Amino acid sequence: MKKILIAVDIQKDFVDGSLGTSEAQAMLPNAVNKIQNHNGPIIVTYDTHSEDYLSTPEGKKLPVKHCIKGTDGWKLDPHIEFALKSKNFTAVEKPTFGSVNLPQKVLELSGGDEFEIELIGLCTDICVVSNALLLKAHFPDVKISVVSDCCAGVTKELHENALAVMRSCQIDIV
Repeated sequence: MKKILIAVDIQKDFVDGSLGTSEAQAMLPNAVNKIQNHNGPIIVTYDTHSEDYLSTPEGKKLPVKHCIKGTDGWKLDPHIEFALKSKNFTAVEKPTFGSVNLPQKVLELSGGDEFEIELIGLCTDICVVSNALLLKAHFPDVKISVVSDCCAGVTKELHENALAVMRSCQIDIV
């Protein structure tokens, strides 16, 4: 059985950039360790926006420029980049919270074999929960888990709330 690891948006802007938090910085060693010890396919998502972000529907509700493609904030956190150096991974750029391309990438990486999905990343209450629920909808019979200490939310409370929502939707929280 293949275990596919999905590292969601562990980019500089969410760690120590325009939307960074101390919780995101604190979870980094756990995420690095998880990536380094994973022996299977890895998908890395990139929150990806353009310079006109503030005029988009999302930008009007979250008026903080972040993850503008090509900027330093769009790049992976250097610790994550280092952990991925010796790994073969698939990058997925996504213009919003959940990636509609993610289920197809998972199927491609499974190679037709049975698989499980494990998610880590940022932010638990926005992009991690969106992708976890999207994947659960596409793969209702597949074991999907979220590693809670390899994730961080916008706040601790929102992190815990998102974990509770995922747990109620039969996503394992480990």
